Amino acid sequence: MKEAISSAGAPKAIGPYSQAVRAGQLLFLSGQVALDPATGQMVEGGIAEQTRRVFENLAAVLAAAGRSFADVVRTTVFLADMNDFVAMNEIYGQYFKEPYPARATVQVARLPKDARVEIDLIASFE
Repeated sequence: MKEAISSAGAPKAIGPYSQAVRAGQLLFLSGQVALDPATGQMVEGGIAEQTRRVFENLAAVLAAAGRSFADVVRTTVFLADMNDFVAMNEIYGQYFKEPYPARATVQVARLPKDARVEIDLIASFE
């Protein structure tokens, strides 16, 4: 079984992909950047503001599936500049409690809309 999940509280997909897909007991959320869903524009500010907006977008999609950050088992963080790691990590830590999800963090050459951060995640229905 494969089911697409979407939320008006997160930016619409800008390509041929779903905001999230449920496959069995797992929910796969596509990467979110710091787009304001109301305007479609990148939020003002630096890495902290962008990271908060990313988490607001992810929270909206999780809620549309009846899930929360407590259900997240894996994340991937993509940074345009690894020098932003400490500031991103400080905001990231506000959204998770132990046991923390597994995570990979990588620096990439460029992100959509020249975002500074993109995060995707996997949540469980168990």
